Amino acid sequence: MNLLLDTHVFLWWDQRSSALNVNARAAIEDERNNIFVSAASVWEIAIKRRRGKLRFSGSVSGAIAANGFLELPILPPEAEAAGDLAWRHEDPFDRLLVAQTMHQGLVLVTGDETIRDLDSVARIWAR
Repeated sequence: MNLLLDTHVFLWWDQRSSALNVNARAAIEDERNNIFVSAASVWEIAIKRRRGKLRFSGSVSGAIAANGFLELPILPPEAEAAGDLAWRHEDPFDRLLVAQTMHQGLVLVTGDETIRDLDSVARIWAR
């Protein structure tokens, strides 16, 4: 299975947080799964860190590699799809992760309530 970690799930994993539930943790630990972290998450972490809304030391890209995850670039069709989503949620990072999940046929690992009820997205609930 190809999993895309929502930004907060990546942070929970990296920080060994107990917020991540057993099912999500097992899916991430399963060596048969490919685990992706989007460039959108790297961007989100960098912005929130600069604004003082998030504490994350070191390189985000380095943390992705250290955890054995794969980097997922943002493709122009995905960026366009994010803008075209018929979804009232306006967070640009969430919109991009949803578009990437749909475009790439991924399963989104998320604990975000706004995404939980989005039927068009394959997901694993992380809380």
